Amino acid sequence: MTMRTRTLGTTGPQVSALGLGCMGMSGMYGEADRAESIATIHAALEAGVTLLDTGDFYGMGHNELLISEALRTAPAALRENALVSVKFGAQRDPDGAWHGYDARPAAVKTWAAYSLQRLGVDHIDIYRPARLDPQVPIEETVGAIAELVEKGYVRHIGLSEVGPETIRRAAATAPIADLQIEYALISRGPEREILPVLRELGISVTAYGVLSRGLISGHLTAGRSLAADDFRAHSPRFQGENLQHNLALVESLRKIAEQKGVTVAQIAIAWVASRGDDIVPLVGARTRERLGEALGALDVTLDAADLAAIEDAVPADAAAGERYPTHQMAMLDSER
Repeated sequence: MTMRTRTLGTTGPQVSALGLGCMGMSGMYGEADRAESIATIHAALEAGVTLLDTGDFYGMGHNELLISEALRTAPAALRENALVSVKFGAQRDPDGAWHGYDARPAAVKTWAAYSLQRLGVDHIDIYRPARLDPQVPIEETVGAIAELVEKGYVRHIGLSEVGPETIRRAAATAPIADLQIEYALISRGPEREILPVLRELGISVTAYGVLSRGLISGHLTAGRSLAADDFRAHSPRFQGENLQHNLALVESLRKIAEQKGVTVAQIAIAWVASRGDDIVPLVGARTRERLGEALGALDVTLDAADLAAIEDAVPADAAAGERYPTHQMAMLDSER
């Protein structure tokens, strides 16, 4: 297949129409196989996927080191095509607990220095604060990244999980390529106020959670046990009656997918991709099998009748439960 491309905003880079989110290769969803993770990154690059998304706090640096190894062992031509997007600022302790965010200008530059070293690169393609630091004006954080751009250590500036006012203030400080935010059939909050502002300002979306952490992948069953260190074991959407309700939505979606001869995951990814050429879905595939399924979504065309059927099966706000636990929801500027 020939990979289609999309451009991130009016000032950002051209990237593959599908990106690979690498977080799950360093925990968060239980143990991952290192060799298979690297093989999956290689397979993605070979398929034409150019956008690799990570965070300096994923596995406390493990994920960046994993990507570094994958890029170092990939063919040179594929390595040169790769674009790495890095989120920074989350504070964690050795037990993995979360302690807020630090996006002070000095911290921004420190995080970048560590990421450059771990990734083994001379620049980061897209650099973004993971969340808004309530103690630091966004102008100061973005201004610090802009200084890194001027020095050649960063190519483009991104944002993550922030709301309309913060987006406007950031864009008034320096060019913003994209906003990374959760956007899926059952996570449609950005449609109300955030997407209109982004389109007004010429900023794209890199959409994570397009399968809602596997909830609407079609592969999750109600009886599946989740490890204590699996994020989903504590996520409201995966608990009790919420899970039963949400899996019923999946079964409604499965009927539409089967009529089109595709999988539930493929139709869910294709729906996000259909929302506009300014949206790039990120898939969190941890294996080559799941990656292959996700890539198949790029061949799925949804016409008006398909979209109407999907809307009927999974209406906006149909999901039961918030997308994060209460204390983490409070950290989301995008939800204010």
